Amino acid sequence: MTSRKTFSEIHAELMSRYPSGRTPGGVSVDDMVQLRLQNTYDTHLDIARDMATVMRADMAAYDADSSKFTQSLGCWSGFHAQQMIKAVKRMRGTAKGTYVYLSGWMVAGLRNRWGHLPDQSMHEKTAVADLINEIYVSLRQADEVAINDLFKALKAATNDVERAEAIAAIDGFETHVVPIIADIDAGFGNEHATYLLAKELIKAGACALQIENQVSDAKQCGHQDGKVTVPREDFIEKLRACRLAFEELGVDDGVIVARTDSLGAGLTQKVPVSQRPGDLASDYIKWLKTEPITEANPIREGELALFKDGQFVKPARLPNGLFPFQENTGRQRVIEDCIASLNEGGADLLWIETDTPNVDEIAGMVAETRKAAPGAKLTYNNSPSFNWTLNLRKQVRTQWLAEGKINKADYPEGNELMRAEYDDSALGLEADARLQRFQADISARAGVFHNLITLPTFHLTAKSMDELSRGYFGEQKMLAYVATVQREEIRRGISAVKHQHEVGSDLGDTFKEMVAGERALKAGGHANTMNQFAAE
Repeated sequence: MTSRKTFSEIHAELMSRYPSGRTPGGVSVDDMVQLRLQNTYDTHLDIARDMATVMRADMAAYDADSSKFTQSLGCWSGFHAQQMIKAVKRMRGTAKGTYVYLSGWMVAGLRNRWGHLPDQSMHEKTAVADLINEIYVSLRQADEVAINDLFKALKAATNDVERAEAIAAIDGFETHVVPIIADIDAGFGNEHATYLLAKELIKAGACALQIENQVSDAKQCGHQDGKVTVPREDFIEKLRACRLAFEELGVDDGVIVARTDSLGAGLTQKVPVSQRPGDLASDYIKWLKTEPITEANPIREGELALFKDGQFVKPARLPNGLFPFQENTGRQRVIEDCIASLNEGGADLLWIETDTPNVDEIAGMVAETRKAAPGAKLTYNNSPSFNWTLNLRKQVRTQWLAEGKINKADYPEGNELMRAEYDDSALGLEADARLQRFQADISARAGVFHNLITLPTFHLTAKSMDELSRGYFGEQKMLAYVATVQREEIRRGISAVKHQHEVGSDLGDTFKEMVAGERALKAGGHANTMNQFAAE
């Protein structure tokens, strides 16, 4: 975080202007110091600049020690992000190494004016910038509420030691503001549209932009079929558009995450023009599915021909005009995509969208990429689209069979492995142990700098509402709320249990006192029911 002035520095500066300790209008210097410190950032563009520097430092730390990978959860509201950061700070004492992921899927599904939409870039693109802005408003408000509490302790100090301790706590305060990796989908249009939207996301506070190599107007969720990629030079132009947006706005350390969907994408929309053998276009064209031109299969009017390996061939073409790639070429195309994005497009991080969570598979692709781009690092989607339990149990079963540890009859082969009866089995426990260390393994072995879950708050909200609704509208009634929500909030020390305080009620009382003194009409008096939680 950018170095901020200390309490004493701001206090001395203001006292030099107002030696009496008050302005001519009666405003206290101490109150002005508090408000200046509560305003942890002036603009969200300042946040983008600061958090880009934070992220670069984290990347350097990871390069030196792969155990220092970073993590995030996808959040679809400012409140989700705020509660996530509060939980991490409560647990670790710091939020360092923790980011917020802003998922285009969740903006489409939950945060646009057109209803619940699939992840196909159909939502209004301004909703992405709006959510970034909302998240940072919430994180900054968390700062305000926390710093207000620290100043309460300062005002309550009865001696120099207590006052010094209170000031040290204020000066040592760590902001709730953390980096956001923002999903810009495929850019929502051409390279100029990508640049214009990138600027809006950056001005809203994003220090990192994640962009994928799909066709913008045919964009699909990375875990669905029908994905269509663009030629590599087209994608590089969008990477450059993002870089120019960062540079124009003075975010020198802005981070670009280049995502390739080629592992599961079997189509392209256009055949690029090759200028020479081995260029980006020819390396893209070589993977197209083609047919030989023969007397039995002549070229017909309206069809295309390519000169390939010394002869003319016809690229296969679907009725919708799309060109399919050769089967089982996704892995090679991913590696070439990654190398081009790093070496030609200036990307900082890679994102390889996979169809299963397999450390060996990802590590193999990264190893191949690093032969041409030694510093390659990844952001990896620990996606809820994977059936993690089933995938890991299958991986353990396959390995144990190969090692002779079990017989085929010991565990079923297919979806039956999901049964609860296997939860406490040797295979189930081993799969869970691998789940627990999955992020550490993939970071150490496959160059994953950042581990994220795209849609956790979508699924958590659905599960939590199902759990509460079943009890509240069922037999438990009020006990369902108390047992599953409030009692757990109290016992875990979750600050939101005092919901009035969480949204700034005490902050409002403090400001009223600043301007009205004894005339202030405060909400936090004797009759405030939040006092019931004061001892917790």
